[in-house]
Amino acid sequence: MTVPAISLRDVRKSFGATEIIRGVTIDIAPGERHCIIGPNGAGKTTCFNLVSGRFPLSSGEILLNGERVDHLPPHRINRMGLSRSFQITSIFHRMSVFENLRCALLWSRGYRYSFWSPLWRQKALNEAADYLLEHLNLEDRRDVRAGLLSYAEQRALEIGMTIAGGASVILLDEPTAGMSNTETDNAMALIRRVTEGKTLLMVEHDMKVVFDLADTITVLVYGQVIASGPPADVRASRAVQEAYLGALEG
Repeated sequence: MTVPAISLRDVRKSFGATEIIRGVTIDIAPGERHCIIGPNGAGKTTCFNLVSGRFPLSSGEILLNGERVDHLPPHRINRMGLSRSFQITSIFHRMSVFENLRCALLWSRGYRYSFWSPLWRQKALNEAADYLLEHLNLEDRRDVRAGLLSYAEQRALEIGMTIAGGASVILLDEPTAGMSNTETDNAMALIRRVTEGKTLLMVEHDMKVVFDLADTITVLVYGQVIASGPPADVRASRAVQEAYLGALEG
């Protein structure tokens, strides 16, 4: 039996007296592209924060490749093979695109602070950063300050930084939010390319992105799973259509 890449078991999260996540159970297979959807306030980003260790659980269990991680801080979970992006782009605006990617590579490549080892001398590290630039189609923006990139380019850079550490499990929180149709199509192609062979868990509002990318869709409403399965089954679900106010139509 294959061990799930991510497993949530009766996960609950309360803030004070308010229960936000109410008994969520999900298994995500290795290599699966899994998307969580639901109306605003459904608890989607809270789930991400629980899986990545940003918030502690109120009860339940979260496992990464069969090992419990719900008691660990985010950096420990990251070093076990999980990396995530955020709704708000998180990059180093005053550093170049190349420098952002090189920073994202440091820990996974075994680099630690050393006064005697300037980064420009690290051939393998610099080659890895250049490889990512090519993979992201950002070669011509290599030496541009990240803060001067277009919004879509910044999101592409953040996705690159998310995968730079070699994590096998990638969490993307609304990666195409605020993009035009053309930018969204380019972002979808990028996500497919850079997550090939990896497990992808994604929160996304754009239904075209969801149904084109996801192998499995989980629908969250008021902190509870009301449906989970292949896109065609979720689209046909009467419970989803009623709870999600027709957002899946068309």
